[in-house]
Amino acid sequence: MINILVDADGCPVVDLTIQFATQYKLPVTLFCDTAHNMQREGAKTIMVSKGMDAVDFELVNRVKPGDIVITQDYGLAAMVLAKRGLVMDQNGREYTNENIDQLLHSRHIAKKIRQAGGRMKGPKKRRKEDNESFEIAFNALILQQINKQEG
Repeated sequence: MINILVDADGCPVVDLTIQFATQYKLPVTLFCDTAHNMQREGAKTIMVSKGMDAVDFELVNRVKPGDIVITQDYGLAAMVLAKRGLVMDQNGREYTNENIDQLLHSRHIAKKIRQAGGRMKGPKKRRKEDNESFEIAFNALILQQINKQEG
């Protein structure tokens, strides 16, 4: 069975994820820390203590090959890929073994710039098109995994 795991702290597509997973009768588990009480119908919630990467480690310890994870965290994405899970961000971009190294490198460079007192642009304001992109890509990824399991 394919499980959908969501790094739910600050995730703008929690409800969309549950909606699509429910259509395919796939279980959804939301992971959040105690600062974000996130209860949603159609999903199980796992709350962990606040702490650096506590949610990430709880999620990655539960991921199985073929599970789908929704996160915008490159570090978590890399750990999920190592466990042969599939990972997508809130805009429908899939993290893969082919793109994760470059993304991690970009994050490292941005951190160095900030530590040196430089400023980086923040994320763009979320648009309706971002949700549409997520819906299309998430639906395609689910169908791909279902077809793999049946084939």
